[in-house]
Amino acid sequence: MNPKQKRQKRIIRHKRVRALVKGSAEKPRLSVFRSSNHIYAQMIDDAKGITLFSSSDAKEGKSKKSEAKDKKTAAFKTGEALAKKAVEKGINEIIFDRGGYKYHGRVKALAEGARKGGLKF
Repeated sequence: MNPKQKRQKRIIRHKRVRALVKGSAEKPRLSVFRSSNHIYAQMIDDAKGITLFSSSDAKEGKSKKSEAKDKKTAAFKTGEALAKKAVEKGINEIIFDRGGYKYHGRVKALAEGARKGGLKF
């Protein structure tokens, strides 16, 4: 399967997931985007249509040699950092939007980091 076909399959999966997943002010949606080098996460209030805050491994210092040596560790730390921001703002429960990506690898590591940081899915 070539990269274009993989992207098309991910978009179809994403549309299917997004039809069911809606965030609110009480339970915002944690949206994940995974590129080949980085992982990004946002907390979104779908009722108002705004992004509350975001986090990424590029922001959280993946480029530092002492921090994360692999992408999974960087994703885990990104999840923890996002959970810390959410808990500071009084958000404890979220809805997880994996963005059409399969729930394994870096996406799973980000979710586990968010859970360890104090968020409930």
